[in-house]
Amino acid sequence: MACARVPLDEQQVTEPGPFGKECTLPALHPDRKEDHCFVPYKPPPEDGSPAEVEEFLEFARFIIEDLEWLLALPHDKFWCQVVFDESLQTCLDSYLRHAPRSLDLTALPSSPAVAEMQRSIHRMVFLTFLRMATHKESKENFLTPSVFGEIIYENFLFDIPKILDLCVLFGKGNSQLLHKMIDNIFTQQPSYYSDLGETVPTVLQVFDSILDKCGLQCEGATAIEPMKLNAHKQSTAMTMSQQDLLDIILYLSDSTSTIHAFMDIFPAACTTFHSHGFLGRLTSFYETAVPDLEKAVRKRNFGDKGLQDDLWKRLSHSCRKMVETAHLLLHHTCLQPILEGRENMQTFAEELLQHFTSFLPEKRFLSDYDEQFPISDDISLLQQAIPVIDETRTSYLLQGVESVWDSMGRQRSQNQTRPKASSLLSTNQGAVGGATAAFVDDFRPQDDQEPGGERVKGAEAMLDVPQKGNNGEVCPLSTAELESLLSCIRDLLPDLGEGFLLACLQEYNYSSELVINNILEDRLAPNLDKLDRAMPRPVKEELPNVLTNRSNVFDDDEFDVFRRDQVDMSRVWKGRRKDPNTQEMLDDKRHIAEQRARYQAYEMVVDEVVIEPGETAASYGLDDYDDEYDDTYDMNQVGANDLDGDSLLNRRPFTIPQVLRKGNKAEEESEEEEEEEPLQNNTNRDQFVQDPALLRERAEARRAAMQQRKGFRPERTSNVVGQPKGRGQTPDTFLDRRKKETNKSRVSNHSRRTMADRKRNKGMIPS
Repeated sequence: MACARVPLDEQQVTEPGPFGKECTLPALHPDRKEDHCFVPYKPPPEDGSPAEVEEFLEFARFIIEDLEWLLALPHDKFWCQVVFDESLQTCLDSYLRHAPRSLDLTALPSSPAVAEMQRSIHRMVFLTFLRMATHKESKENFLTPSVFGEIIYENFLFDIPKILDLCVLFGKGNSQLLHKMIDNIFTQQPSYYSDLGETVPTVLQVFDSILDKCGLQCEGATAIEPMKLNAHKQSTAMTMSQQDLLDIILYLSDSTSTIHAFMDIFPAACTTFHSHGFLGRLTSFYETAVPDLEKAVRKRNFGDKGLQDDLWKRLSHSCRKMVETAHLLLHHTCLQPILEGRENMQTFAEELLQHFTSFLPEKRFLSDYDEQFPISDDISLLQQAIPVIDETRTSYLLQGVESVWDSMGRQRSQNQTRPKASSLLSTNQGAVGGATAAFVDDFRPQDDQEPGGERVKGAEAMLDVPQKGNNGEVCPLSTAELESLLSCIRDLLPDLGEGFLLACLQEYNYSSELVINNILEDRLAPNLDKLDRAMPRPVKEELPNVLTNRSNVFDDDEFDVFRRDQVDMSRVWKGRRKDPNTQEMLDDKRHIAEQRARYQAYEMVVDEVVIEPGETAASYGLDDYDDEYDDTYDMNQVGANDLDGDSLLNRRPFTIPQVLRKGNKAEEESEEEEEEEPLQNNTNRDQFVQDPALLRERAEARRAAMQQRKGFRPERTSNVVGQPKGRGQTPDTFLDRRKKETNKSRVSNHSRRTMADRKRNKGMIPS
């Protein structure tokens, strides 16, 4: 047996030969392989007969038993069987090729026994590939890493197509194990990277083949081959056969799911795809092919409604996977290096912005991408990581995205509940889960397709807000979808009016198939039978214009832009108006020129006008002047003293009654005396200014008289000086001196003696 601590590729074993002699062989030798035949895999039957179901169960039981036997072999025997048994590789390849994918209709098990058997095969195949991708099982059982890489590469135990199939089959629920497997394979054998680089052009050829079948062609820098001259003669998605359309959509669905699963599980492959310009080709293909395929699936007549729903579901799944693939490429090639803080972060940011700019012409792709992965979030992330990013460019990108949404006529959904496909499975689901456990999740009824009750609307990936249709009721469909339903029905029944068809669609929950079936079989609801079948679509009432009905105090003014086509903008300014320069205002002499003509009429003034003989004053613009007339009326006041209606006004002047007068009688008499005194003393009219001293004396006398009348006693003047020393002092002098001594602290330099005594008592000042 094998020796411990020695790699399997260096071990030698001794076994008995065919003639009884013992011979020494390498541990990995074809003669050590067991004779065991592995049967190939066949997929479960589609609603087959009991015989077909029994045949599948029998073959599946053989495969499970064979793989269990293989996994139970020791390390050396296992690798001998894996490397040299061709039937084992055929069995494993057949499962990778024919195993149901998550979108295959055959994934729905016909019976619990078939589902359980399929789950068991799925688990055993995954465990087999997991052991094949492990070069070290324990300290005693292992292979040299370089030899392990050569074994799996030279014997085609793993290749790029097998790795892609492994990702799409076992990715849901086993992504971590698959990542370790594939990473170990590429690490031990770097030649797989070159194989991957040669595989990318083949993957790109998938898009060209689909475009060629649909009669389309990539234009611009993304086109590989020039457009053929007979391209216009090829069939399109609307004219090709139903089987060809089915094959194209199945091919697209399988390809996009596989590529996305591989990039999601093995992100290191994103660099290889990105270096071949895969992102540009993907967006161009999306913009060119998806609208035509959607139109074909939506408008073509399918005999089986279930087939049409299945094609629409697959096309929607393909579009979602293409958008997610583009996001994976941008995240792992541009965003991830920025988040990790690698060198040349500015270069990665510039590349990401360049990709976003290239998305702007691809309006359909950009709107779908922005709905699932908002570009504003990525730009915000860039601005946080790189503060010096060009704000003008980012603003241009965001405005471009907004304009794309407006041009597409779509509205952004505020609450997007669109989980990724990988989140539909629990994270702790092991190999037992695999693809079979994911089938039921992917083929739920349409009403239960997404959590929260929202139905995924397919490739459009658009959440339509209920709008009011022309029938006046709340319509769950958008205007474009409603027009599409009407067009489909009128193509079959052109004699019916659009108003009648709208009523039928509303009655049958906007199901065109149900409407057509009930009309042809004459099984309409009673309320629809009463309607006129040629009824036109009701005219949509337009709301009155608010501007025509408004009333305002500023109507028809010079700034009424609703009724004037031209407004004097020189009188309109923004913000506070700046005052003109004072010097310029003074230098402006235009007002002088404006008033010049007015004052010229007064320029020639003469005292006398000589009237020539034979001329009158009227010829000089002068009226007859009667001096006697003016003198007469200047001397006599005509009408000034005429009696009015009330004779009391002429008897005596008006006086205010005493009861209404203010103040007492004494004050009035004093005021009258004061008024009369100037008149009495002002006898000399030649005295222009009176003596001020006299005026002061009169004012003082008036003030004293007034104080005496009011009983006011003037304050006694303080006398602190008193009499000369030796003559004695009056009591008032002593009171004034005491008052001064008490209140002198209110002025400056107060309490000087007290503070001096305090300092002296404390010894601060020598006594």
